[in-house]
Amino acid sequence: MDTVIVQLPEPAGRPDDPPSRPVLLRMGPGESAEFGRGSPGNPAAVPLDDQGVSRRAGEITAAEDYWRLSNFSSGATYVVENLEGAGEHLKVAPGRLGAPVPFEFARVVLPSLRGGSHFKVFAPQHAYLDAAAADRAGEHTVSPFALDPTSKYFLVLLALCEPRLRSAATAVPGATEVVERLRGLPGCRGLTRSAVNYHIDYLAGAKLRLRTEEDAGRAEGSGRRGAPAAGRTGRKREELVSLALRFDLVREEHLALLPAREHPRRARA
Repeated sequence: MDTVIVQLPEPAGRPDDPPSRPVLLRMGPGESAEFGRGSPGNPAAVPLDDQGVSRRAGEITAAEDYWRLSNFSSGATYVVENLEGAGEHLKVAPGRLGAPVPFEFARVVLPSLRGGSHFKVFAPQHAYLDAAAADRAGEHTVSPFALDPTSKYFLVLLALCEPRLRSAATAVPGATEVVERLRGLPGCRGLTRSAVNYHIDYLAGAKLRLRTEEDAGRAEGSGRRGAPAAGRTGRKREELVSLALRFDLVREEHLALLPAREHPRRARA
């Protein structure tokens, strides 16, 4: 099972180039990947194209549900930012080996000549204790779907599920509707359609592990790769909502996490 996912830096392109799909490096427990500029004939697994970054800048190692960072630099401190936190971060000093990183969503930032030399690391298998079994003897039970109710991806899932939590026959919202629904929360004021779709992909691929379009095509032998992107996205949202509600991953009590609904004012007679 993949316990750590590294999103490789996007190659430099022209400003008018359309955004490309992120390239992901998936790692299981005990696997390691070096990051840096690399050298001729020995490219880094996570390439960072900046002359201010060492050829072998460091290494990340996947553990069970977290990861470790090693800093091979003799003089540069690296910063690991919690992308779900309000400025929360940790520093990894020069020469530090195997520093544990507890964040589920993180960005590793290195000093560089051009600035902004970084890459993202996700640890989607964070385990959470089953509260119903917390006071029982024996081995603890953990949920097979490790969802953090304090995260943005959970709020996106909650906004997708809200209409059907309130009315079973309601359609699943689109990305624009999710943006509007969450915009009243302090941590979601800058949320965009692309960010919502990113969280939907993360939920589908890493958290709830839905079958991909390619998996479905192979299983059915129907070659559905030509289906429109909008149709695939719509099916993905429907499947996420169906799975979340079937297993009570999102429940009515979670609706309190959403902003209060604005009721239209009554027109004066």
